[in-house]
Amino acid sequence: MGRETAQEQFWRGDFGNEYVDRCRGEDALAARLYLWGKILRSCGPIESITEFGANIGLNLQALHGLAPQADLHGVEINTRAADELRALGFVEVLEGSLLDTAPAAKSDLAFTCTVLIHINPDELSRAYAQIAGATKRYAVICEYYNPSPVEIGYRGHTERLFKRDFAGEFMDAHPAFALRDYGFAYYRDPNFPMDDFSWFLMERS
Repeated sequence: MGRETAQEQFWRGDFGNEYVDRCRGEDALAARLYLWGKILRSCGPIESITEFGANIGLNLQALHGLAPQADLHGVEINTRAADELRALGFVEVLEGSLLDTAPAAKSDLAFTCTVLIHINPDELSRAYAQIAGATKRYAVICEYYNPSPVEIGYRGHTERLFKRDFAGEFMDAHPAFALRDYGFAYYRDPNFPMDDFSWFLMERS
C-alpha cells in the first residue's frame, strides 16, 4: 500500500463520517431499487456482486432485494460506514481504499456509484484496474459525466469532486469491455429523484 492520497484521507475522516449521516433513508433506497432494476434488465444471471465505495450499503440493499441469490461484497474506506455495512448481515465487508482493496475472488458484476468522482485523477488508472480485475463479466460505472475532465467545488472544498468520461476511459484502458447499456438519473424525476449522474453497463468479451 502506497502513501494515502488527500482524497482518501478526506473520506476516511470527519467528512466521510458526516456523509454517512446525510445519505440514508427510505426515499434514497427506493431510488436505488429503481436504478438497479433498470440496469439489471440488461444483464444475464448475477450470482455475485462487488461494490467499490459501498458506504452504508444503499446500493447493496437494493441489489439484495432484486437479486437475493447473489453474494454481495462491499469495499469501504470509512470505518463508521463499514460498521453499518457489516450490520446488514448479508454483505462481506472489506475495509480499505478501492485503490488497493478487493475481494479475493472475482464477481459477476463489479461497480462504483458516485465514487470515482472523488478519486485523485492521477490514481484513476488504478481504480479502473481494480474494477476490471474484480469482475468476470459486467462492470457498471455510475458517475457524474463530462466529455472532458473538470473539477467542481464540493461543499466548500477544492480537489474533492471531478467529472469526466469515466466509462470511456475505463473501456479505453480495458478494451476487453464493451458498452451494453447506459442511462441517466435526474434530480427532477417525479418518483425517484437522484443526483444527476450517468450509468454505463459494460460487459467483458
